[in-house]
Amino acid sequence: MRNVTIRQLQMFVAAAETGSFTRTAERLRVSPAAVSFQIKQIEDSSGFALFERLGKSVAPTDAGRALLFYARSVLQALHDADQALTALRGVVGGRAILGAVSTAKYIVPHIMARFQHQYPGVAIDLRFGNRRQIGQSLARGEIELAVMGRPPEESDLAADAFAVHPSVLVAAPSHPLARASQLMPQDLAGMGLIAREEGSGTRLLMEQLFAGAGLPMRVVMTADSNETIKQAVMAGMGVAVLSQHTVGLELALGLLKTLPMQGFPVTRSWFVAHRKAMPLMPAHVRLRSFFQEHGQNVIADLEDGYRTAAAK
Repeated sequence: MRNVTIRQLQMFVAAAETGSFTRTAERLRVSPAAVSFQIKQIEDSSGFALFERLGKSVAPTDAGRALLFYARSVLQALHDADQALTALRGVVGGRAILGAVSTAKYIVPHIMARFQHQYPGVAIDLRFGNRRQIGQSLARGEIELAVMGRPPEESDLAADAFAVHPSVLVAAPSHPLARASQLMPQDLAGMGLIAREEGSGTRLLMEQLFAGAGLPMRVVMTADSNETIKQAVMAGMGVAVLSQHTVGLELALGLLKTLPMQGFPVTRSWFVAHRKAMPLMPAHVRLRSFFQEHGQNVIADLEDGYRTAAAK
C-alpha cells in the first residue's frame, strides 16, 4: 500500500460512496476507464479485491470496507492539515461539511446565507437526512458538524444549543378539532395522524405523546417529507406534530391552525453537534460559533418576515 496515491484513494472512496465507476468518473471529471485502472492499481498493491462487480454497479468487499475507513481518515487528515495551514496564513477560508435533520432545512439555509455574507471564503457542503441518518453520518465522520433537534445520547459527541425549537400540533382550519378552545390528549383518540418516518425526531415526539397518554396511534399516512405532511394536513387528511419552524408561513397565512393541546407547544432546542475526537478546524469553529451567536436572531427575523408577508 506504500505506493498508493492520494488521487487513487479519492477515486476509491468516491467509488465506494457512489457504487458506480461511471458516477465516480463524472464526479472526478475523468474517464470510467481511468477509474477502473486506478482501482485495479490499488487492488494489485494491496493484494485484495476491493469491489464486487454487480452489473453496472460495484459494492465494497470486506477488504474494501476495511480500507474505506482508513482511506477516509487519510483524506480527512489532509483536509484538516490544509485548513490548519490556511489559518496560519491568516486566510479566512476553508470548507465544512454540515449535516442537518430535514426539519432544519427551513432555518439552516437562512443562517448559512448570513454566514456566507460574513465569511465568503468558507465553502459549505450541506447534507440533509433524518435524525438517525445524520447521527450515523456524524459518528462515521462523513460530516463534521450537525444541526439537530436532539443529539444522539452518545458520550463522544459535544452538542451546543443555539436556538429555541418549538413543536406544535397542527390541523386544517376546517378540521373538527380546530374549533376547540382546549384539548386533552384523549381528544386525539381515533383521530387520523400523519407522521414522519421511523427514525425522525418528530416521529419520536409524536410517539411519546401518545405513549404518555396511553393511547394507540392511528397513523393514516407516513411520509419522509415535511412538505408532503403539510399538504396532507391542509387537505384535511389528519393532524400532525411538526416543528413550528416548518409551518411558520402556513400558520401566518391561515392555511394551517395550531391545536390548543395541553402540553403544546413542546419547547426543545436546536443543537449544533460534533464528535469530540474530531479536531475542529478554523472553518468549523467559525461555523459553530455563528450558530450559537446568530442562529436565534436569524430565526426570529425569518418568523417576522412570514408575519409581514401575510399581513400584506
